[in-house]
This record gives sequence, structure tokens and C-alpha cells, in this order.
Amino acid sequence: MSSRAVSKHPAVIAIVGVILAAAAAGAQESSANFPDHPIRVIVEFPAGGGVDTITRIVTDKMRAELGQPLAVENKPGAGGNVASETVYYSAPDGYTLLASNPSITTNQFLFKSLNYDPTQLMPVTIMAHIPNVLLVRPDFPAKTVQELIAYAKANPGKLNYASQGIGTTSHLTGALFATITHTQLVHVPYRGTAPAINDLIGSHVDLMFNELATSLELNKAGKARILAVATKERIAAIPDVPTLEEAGVPGCESDTWEALTAPPKTPAAIVAKLNDAANKAMQDPELLDRYQKLSASPGGGTPAQMSAFLKEETRRWGEVIRAAGIQPE
Repeated sequence: MSSRAVSKHPAVIAIVGVILAAAAAGAQESSANFPDHPIRVIVEFPAGGGVDTITRIVTDKMRAELGQPLAVENKPGAGGNVASETVYYSAPDGYTLLASNPSITTNQFLFKSLNYDPTQLMPVTIMAHIPNVLLVRPDFPAKTVQELIAYAKANPGKLNYASQGIGTTSHLTGALFATITHTQLVHVPYRGTAPAINDLIGSHVDLMFNELATSLELNKAGKARILAVATKERIAAIPDVPTLEEAGVPGCESDTWEALTAPPKTPAAIVAKLNDAANKAMQDPELLDRYQKLSASPGGGTPAQMSAFLKEETRRWGEVIRAAGIQPE
């Protein structure tokens, strides 16, 4: 009997149908019972940082809804690629998740090759948004953004800005600011926020785009000054500080966000359960109180909305990277 005859044989067709039906039923049962054991949440960066802090707050609240613990595991390295690759190749069953910052939208432009495709990670939820501000050293001569721009144009290549590292949000926001204002700023990358801030308050660097919570404390203590916020609207905690657009720099918006994603091909039903648990967690009064102290706002929304957000962030920061001439490592 030929292979073509076998493939059309009624018995073979029936067996294949049974196998496919059993597989579909098994997948449905797996989704229905999800989760029946603890979930690993792998964080791209070390413990104690912004992504780690937000992840622990959110996952602690998701536990009540899911009925299983979410164990946070830090796996730093290669700008977040170590953790991302680990999750990418994990089983698509919802039991291994990635907690990341915008690196999942920018690393594809910053590294010559990746062993995974970040665009194939399944969106679960944006956990939080944290505004960024333009922070200058305490003795910086400019008192406003326009004075800073004028000073930079009068001293091309002499002003420098700190960042947490190449390709970080602070770096890319500085590059975007320089592009919009037609100024020449020198990028000084550090290995993390703490050393960058230390050199800023020590007046070893001139300015930095930094998250709001840390910057507020430095501003209050007189150790650094906030000239503007990189948000669409003014921030209630510092109502007298203008937005960058109000200060004459339109289009320079920036925030740091933390996201949960799952391996490619994770069933939609499982993603929906995780998304629902995260959305409910972000309505918890205790979580909202902790967010307020961190100057963070809850994310939430549907996986489809997150997918659209990630695509737009990828497009936007990809353009900034190309315009700034940042070369992949």
C-alpha cells in the first residue's frame, strides 16, 4: 500500500483524529487546572533594584488570586538577556515567567545577535510605570531647562550625562533629549544607578535622566535638582516643576516600566488567568500605598493592549538608538 493510500485510510484518519482530540483535551485540562504548583518569576536584574522591588510587590498579591506562590528568582547578566533567554526556552505552561524592564524592547537593537526573539515573548501585564525626571548636579549653573540647553550649545561636547549603562532608559532618554535640542552631550555609562547618582551628587557628572522616587529625595535634600519631568503632565508630588514639553522640549517623554511576559506559545487561557490575577493585584489598597511611596503608578490592561504598547516602545526607542548612532555590542 502506498504512503498516499495509508494517509487516506479511514482507520489512520480516525487514529490521528483521536490523538489530536486527546492533545486538545489535555491542553484544555491543563489550562483549567492552572496553576497547581508554584510559579517561577525570573527577574532580569539583581535583588533590590526597581524591577525586583515591583515584581515582589505584585507577585505577592497575585498569590491570593492564583492560590499558588510565585517564587521570585534573580538571574542578572548581559543586560537582561540571560533571564530573557532562560524564560524564552522554558516550557510554555505558565510556570516560568519573565520580569523585565524596557530591555525586552531595546536589546534587539543593542546586541549584534540574540539567542532568542524578544518579540515572541507572550505579554502578560505591565506591572508599573515610574516617571523619569531631568536631574542635575547641585551646583549646576543652569536653573531651567532652557538655560541648560543654552549652556550646552555654548559649550558643545563639554556637558556630560550619566546613565545606569549603555542602552538603559536613562541613556536613551539622554540621547533623545540631545537629538531634540540639537545639543552635543557626552554619555558616561555606569554599572547601575547607585554609582551614577554618587557621581552626580559629587558633581563629577552634570546631569542624568533618573526615576522619580530617588530623584525626589535628592531634590528635597538639596543633593541634586530636578529641572523637569519627562511625562505628559506635571507630577502631583512636585507641581511647580514643568514637563519637558512645557520647558520647550516636545516629544521627550520617558518612563521606566516593569513587565511580566511568558514563553512563546503559552496558551491564551493561561495568559488570561495570569493577566486577571495581576490586574486584581494592582487594585489592592496595600499595593497602591506602596506604589505611591515609590512614585509608581499601576499598569494593568489586557495582553492585547500590552502587546500594542510593546510594539510602540520598540518602534520609538529603535528610532532613538538609530538616530543617536548607538552601535550594537
